[in-house]
Parts: sequence; structure tokens; C-alpha cells
Amino acid sequence: MKHLINKAKKTLLGNRRRGYTLPTNNKLYPAQWNWDSGFIALGYSYFNLNFALKEINTLLDGQWKDGMVPHILFHDTNTNYYPNYTAWNCGNKIHSSGITQPPILATILKEILDKNKINKSQLLNIKKIIKKIKKYHEWFIKFRDPKKTGLVSILHPWESGYDNSPIWDDPMEKVKIEKNLKYKRADNKVINPDHRPHNIDYDRYVTIKNNLRSIKYNPKKAYKSSFFNVVDVGFNSIFLKANKDLVYLLDKFNLDKSKINKYIKLTKNNFLKLYDKRKKTFFSKDLKNKKKIYIPSITNYFLLFADFDDDKINRKLIKDLKKHNYKDKYFFSSIKPNHKSFEEKRYWRGPVWINCNWFIYKGLKNKDNLLSKKVKKKTIQIIEKKGFHEYYSCKNGQPMGANNFSWTAALYLDLKLNKN
Repeated sequence: MKHLINKAKKTLLGNRRRGYTLPTNNKLYPAQWNWDSGFIALGYSYFNLNFALKEINTLLDGQWKDGMVPHILFHDTNTNYYPNYTAWNCGNKIHSSGITQPPILATILKEILDKNKINKSQLLNIKKIIKKIKKYHEWFIKFRDPKKTGLVSILHPWESGYDNSPIWDDPMEKVKIEKNLKYKRADNKVINPDHRPHNIDYDRYVTIKNNLRSIKYNPKKAYKSSFFNVVDVGFNSIFLKANKDLVYLLDKFNLDKSKINKYIKLTKNNFLKLYDKRKKTFFSKDLKNKKKIYIPSITNYFLLFADFDDDKINRKLIKDLKKHNYKDKYFFSSIKPNHKSFEEKRYWRGPVWINCNWFIYKGLKNKDNLLSKKVKKKTIQIIEKKGFHEYYSCKNGQPMGANNFSWTAALYLDLKLNKN
């Protein structure tokens, strides 16, 4: 499938702008997204290391003075996208959103370093990048876990990356929609509305955003005053892995790792508090409403990716993972199909997402090699049959969302070309 490898490269280059890459080449996402850029950088690293590093550098150019890396950077302000830069009304040097996204940069950078020869100027650049990533992680530790529990909160569903997941249904229902909301969605004009979040979801997203805007996204105030505050299993798994990878990077460059090491220890000690021994499952915590959230989301298995040091838990996760949507043609569905919240075609409520499969494939490699190979094979299969799309039906592989989707192309390159 050499022509598809070339097509994946062309997809990334076709979506590339000045130093950053759009998630797709249509009007759906006309800006730079945080975790998209991480995956995209990994894709570039297979054929243009300088583009990979530039992608990360451009994202970090938008880092706030307090350390936060926004989930969107608006390099081009002439778009119909909502919420646009004026709706957020914030940013440091570059117009941005006022919230963040899953911190995957340390993990991606480690992957890139592990498989590339790095020259002297690139090494100097990478050292600067690592210092910025460290500041970003310290921002999470300070402002998203002020009670020092070892587990960080997200303050908007968009921060998770899996925007309309059923995980957020209960906490979102408690959000009182702002009166006289005025905004115009563009996403459901570009893409079939049946595949996108509902209008009521958007009303709540905008309400939460407006509340955060009213306090100028002050991280000291936001933790308490946000209308949404959830400790999510998937997000914390990504952060645990990222912290471990950051320690590796700090070590490599003789930088201080004590603070991050200390937090990893705290996380390991407390992560199992999110495990219900009676139900034998993990749950997320709605801190705002003091409720446990039990949703069979594929993101609950990201703990495998975090390399949690508990064989018993890992074996249980793998056993459950094998039952997640084993009857369907394609896996993994974002929500277990027998759950009442499952919707085959609606964004994060059922479709297969390549980045989720990638996290799980990586997490299985040193725990169940046979299953990891199967996940890799099935993930490559859906892309080679259907193309580089945003998400797919688990029933028949129907592609949905954006075409020419950057992270699908990027992760395809990693799945096909990574020899480790």
C-alpha cells in the first residue's frame, strides 16, 4: 500500500499552512488544534523532521504566560468558525481559546526522539520545547489539581477532546443554559447534523465558555467557578503517560524532574480510587455535583496506554476490552454498543476514532502482543478500505465527519512505518 503512504503524506502537506497544519482541508476546523498537532507532528516525523518540530513549536508559540497551551490557536482570524477568536477574546501573542486539551506533546516528542537521528540545532530546539512542556504540565498540577489528589480536572467537555461523549451527559444536564444566547454554528452546515453534537449540547458548551470568559479564564478562579468540573479516567491516563514520558525527556537533557516524579507517585497512589471494586469498573468523577460517572467509553481503556503498574487491573481491562464491541465489523466504538447512550453515527457517542485505537494499540504492546497486533491490523484495514476520515461506523466502516483528516493520515504513517 505504498500509494496510501504517499497519500497520507500528501494529506498532511495539503492541510499544512505557515508552520502549522489544519485538522482537515474544509471549513470544519479552520485553525490549529492542540492534540491534533501532536499526532500530526508524529506523522511528519516519518518524512520531514523539521516540519514535525515546527508543528510543535508553532503550537507552543501560543502558550500562555502561566503555562497553559490552548486547545485552539487562531492564526487566521478570517473564518466563519464558531466559537471564533472574538468569542473567546483571549490569547498570548496568538488569538486562542481559553481552555486546553489532552497533553500528548511529551509522549509524541519521546516517540519522535526514539526513532530519529537528531542534529545539534534540532537538539537545542528540542531542549527549549521540553522546558515549555514541563511548564505546561506544572500548570495542570497547580491549577487543575489544587487539592493535590494526583488527578487533574477538565473544566469544559471540549478539553477532553471527546466533546459530546455520554460521559458528560449528567454533568451537562446540570448546566443552566444562559438566557438569550446568540451564536451561529457552522459545523452542522459543513457536516451532516446527524453526525454532530446536538444544539442543546452547543448551548451548554457556549454557556460554560461564557462563564469562563467572564472570569478571564483565570486558572485560580476557574477550578471552583466553572459550571463543569470532571476528573476523567481517559484524560488522567493520558496525563500519567505524558508525565512518565516527560521524566524520560528531562532525564535525557539533565533537567530537573523531581516535581514531575513526585506527581507521578501521587497519581499512582490515587488512581485506583477511581476503581469500583464491586462493579469491577473504573468511573469518572463529577466534582461539581459530587457524583460518580459510569459510562462504558473506550477512553476508560487509556489506562493501558498509561502503563499502570498493576497486572491485575491490566488483565481485567484487557478482558473487558475484548468484549467492548467484539460483535461488530470494526473496533473500537467510542461507546460500548449495548449501552443506552450509544449512537452509531454521532461524533463521540459511537463511531470508531483512529486516535483511540492508536492509544490502545500502544498500551497493549507490552501487555498482550497478540491483541495489539490485531488492533493494529484492524485499524490499518479500516483506513485502507475507507480512506483518511475523521471517524467511522463500527457496523460497516462508513466514513463520517471530515475527509482528508490529518491525524488519521499521521497515525496511519506511524502504524505502517514504525518498526518498534
